[in-house]
Amino acid sequence: MMRRGRASRLAGQDQAPHMAGPAARGDGHLQPRDTGAALPSDDVLARQGLAARGEGRVLLIACGALAREILDLKRVNGWDHLDLQCLPANLHLWPDRITLAVEAAVLQHRADYAQIFVVYADCGTGGLLAVKCAELGVEMVEGPHCYSFFEGNAGFAERAGAEYTAFYLTDFLVRQFDAFVWKPMGLDRHPELRDMLFGNYDRLIYQAQTDDPALDAKAEACAARLGLAYERRFTGYGDLAPALARL
Repeated sequence: MMRRGRASRLAGQDQAPHMAGPAARGDGHLQPRDTGAALPSDDVLARQGLAARGEGRVLLIACGALAREILDLKRVNGWDHLDLQCLPANLHLWPDRITLAVEAAVLQHRADYAQIFVVYADCGTGGLLAVKCAELGVEMVEGPHCYSFFEGNAGFAERAGAEYTAFYLTDFLVRQFDAFVWKPMGLDRHPELRDMLFGNYDRLIYQAQTDDPALDAKAEACAARLGLAYERRFTGYGDLAPALARL
């Protein structure tokens, strides 16, 4: 989940407000919606993940940071054939652990479902996750990371040359900024490191999955804490929706 560059590499060396999921609006955008007790808090999704319910014929093995978006897409589209297991989102602080965790989940559940689909992009595994998924005979969502597939892989690639100095946040990372950015980088203990870690960035781009003024305000505050210019870009769910629609 972390943006590539020095800051993201350092985040991977250290350790890891609850917002409701979105609902469809007439213009195709998604708005925050109360999902009730079915979805754990962000803190639980970060540290523990979400267990599969044993329902449906296709199991999605996903990052906990994507739980709200996937469950919303399931609800809006009536995709009852999809079940969801989320691995702890804080695996992204140690991306070398993602491939082994995905492999263990596939081996645990493959006899129980007609199909397993992995909802991780490369996510800092250096191609190892794709190799392992091919070895296991399971497909995975396309893209180098969630920033890319949320924006749309083609569009993200087109912008890459002009945005290599941008630091990205998603809805989940805005809500979990302290746990996934500020504390793992040691900025809570050594705020003087900020300029060294983020000196080569010029802006923070908040890729908004939902239209939520409170999240927008928090994302702008995150940019100020990092000393970066702020840009909000509504992406919705990008390539995630069509990837799940074909299952």
